[in-house]
Amino acid sequence: MRRKKIIIGNWKMNPLTGIEAEKVFSGIAKKLPSLKRTEVVICPPAIFLERLKKIRTTKVKLGAQNAFYGEKGAFTGEVSAEMLYVFDIKYVILGHSERRVMGESNKEINKKVKAALFAGLAPILCVGERERDENHEYLNIVKRDIEECLAGVNKNSLSKMVIAYEPVWALSSTAGRHDFIPSEFLEIKIFIKKVLSGFFGAKTDLPRIIYGGSARPDNASEFINEGEADGLLPGRDSLDPDKFVEIVKICEALGN
Repeated sequence: MRRKKIIIGNWKMNPLTGIEAEKVFSGIAKKLPSLKRTEVVICPPAIFLERLKKIRTTKVKLGAQNAFYGEKGAFTGEVSAEMLYVFDIKYVILGHSERRVMGESNKEINKKVKAALFAGLAPILCVGERERDENHEYLNIVKRDIEECLAGVNKNSLSKMVIAYEPVWALSSTAGRHDFIPSEFLEIKIFIKKVLSGFFGAKTDLPRIIYGGSARPDNASEFINEGEADGLLPGRDSLDPDKFVEIVKICEALGN
């Protein structure tokens, strides 16, 4: 049986207040139709998780934007994967390009992935290159991200994860960005599957592989259909209930 497609909204460090967060979350929940082929996850700033959890809805799952690898202890400012699990959080984004820019290494991300899986969370592992070069070195970067971030992970846990490919050079927040097209995503998805099969074994049940770039209503159908993405990770448009729900509806219509 095919797994559901997945749309994950990454709110990043937005919005400013809890009232605004509730308004956006409620707007999404109210506008979403009944879904059979699509899973929806919203990852707000951690400070809003408790508030949004009180807005009961079966249509949207809550995820976190990060988790620390220590279970508890003297780690000021951190939130552990165990804490998130106890709080009934299902997913956690790890290795996002914006955190990598701040110095997060594959070694650290690997610890977080293992801790999240051990706690019962489903990691959303972000991988991708900052630049696209003619010598195809970017493929080695993606391969290294995958192998170093998943080193020591039990292959039976792999299917619980989601891998989000982020072509950093094509993101909307990147100056001088280039358009990234669905056919390019399909190529990288096939490459990621080959890397995973080579690393874990040919018979391994692989994770969903989604497009983590600038997903919008005007390109969602192309990435789902032509790019064969298993889902999308919208950023800015996940804060707009109308646009986010439109992306979900497109995914639901194309899901199988």
